[in-house]
Amino acid sequence: MKPMRRILLLMMGLSFAQFSMAQTAPTDSLDDMAYWDPLMDAIIVHESGGNPNARCGIYLGPMQIAPVLVRQCNIILKARKRAERFTLNDRRSVEKSKQMFVLIMSQYNKSRDIDKAIRIWAAGPGYTIKGTQKHVKSIRAIMERQQVAKKKKEQE
Repeated sequence: MKPMRRILLLMMGLSFAQFSMAQTAPTDSLDDMAYWDPLMDAIIVHESGGNPNARCGIYLGPMQIAPVLVRQCNIILKARKRAERFTLNDRRSVEKSKQMFVLIMSQYNKSRDIDKAIRIWAAGPGYTIKGTQKHVKSIRAIMERQQVAKKKKEQE
């Protein structure tokens, strides 16, 4: 997907969602971090090869986060009456990037669906199946390779 289209879809989806946010208990806990970790690691490999300084246009860091996503995370935190906030520089941190991912998933993917998570991360909450299918296949393939490597290492 072209970067400008990706930004517009993300902004449209996030703007709409901003008005429909329910005051629910946060689900971006350490349990959620552990659940999402294999997917987040695969996204990092796909997006930046693990380079915290990777940049593609407005996207930055190991998970290639746009400024609009940082703003949306802060809107969610404010709606949940939480004091912490993310900065644009936090996009360079693997830990902070993962926290943003889990926060976004807690807001837009309460079912914890892996394919939906990939699609949301690739194109925002207003994603299309057709527009994100290649991304899903690529991330799933990386996850599979990582799982095989992990099992192989455990057997040694």
